[in-house]
Amino acid sequence: MDRIKPYLIVLLLVIVWTIGSLFDLFDVYLIPPPWKVVSTAWKLILNGVLIRHVATSFSRVMVGFAITICLALPMGVLVGLHKGSRAIWEPPLNFMRHIPPLATMPMLILWFGIGEPAKLAIIILSGFFPVFLNTASGVSNCDPKLIEVGKTLGHEPLDRLVRIILPAAIPSILVGLQLGIGYSWRSLVGAELLAAASGLGYMIIEAEQLSRPDTVIVGILTIGLLGLLIDVVFNYACSRLMPWCREEKIYVQD
Repeated sequence: MDRIKPYLIVLLLVIVWTIGSLFDLFDVYLIPPPWKVVSTAWKLILNGVLIRHVATSFSRVMVGFAITICLALPMGVLVGLHKGSRAIWEPPLNFMRHIPPLATMPMLILWFGIGEPAKLAIIILSGFFPVFLNTASGVSNCDPKLIEVGKTLGHEPLDRLVRIILPAAIPSILVGLQLGIGYSWRSLVGAELLAAASGLGYMIIEAEQLSRPDTVIVGILTIGLLGLLIDVVFNYACSRLMPWCREEKIYVQD
């Protein structure tokens, strides 16, 4: 029974959806029956369309998130180490944090055109702040007593960073990475609004224009399932590589 509990709500929704479709309680044009959605998904898999869009979207998110990590992690470490710099960094970063990435879309098109750079910029903007803020928080909240012990043992600043501060900040950094990849994945549809010719966001938008709600639902479910899979893989990798971080999680406003 415990294994079924996480899926009870999903099962209930599918049952309601099926019963409503069987008794014509829903408008078929707006909410197609589940068997039609399954049939459409199977056709899209067999003809390779869904796999091609998934591969394109996944590669975009992974490239964008890799760039996010390269930018946000070092900045978070620097700001966390130099607490006095917060007075300089916080006002502009807080200003930018409250701007939805999609609101910058017109400017990104003007700067980068309608190619891949503009789409990657949306993904980077979406994932940057969770990674940056959690990294800065984890580094700055390192126990001062541990740092003093490092100084007493004669560790240089770089040694203290590598051996004491970063290991102590890892739980917070991992939460930031998990939030960041989730935000990057959720920004996918917005990123692919920028005149994309492939990707799950493009597939959904094209299906909407063609009045194909079954394909829209397939795209939405695919995004959700892949996002869930990313979370599961991320948590499994963390629990295997860093078991001491398995239970400890620090959630910081993103």
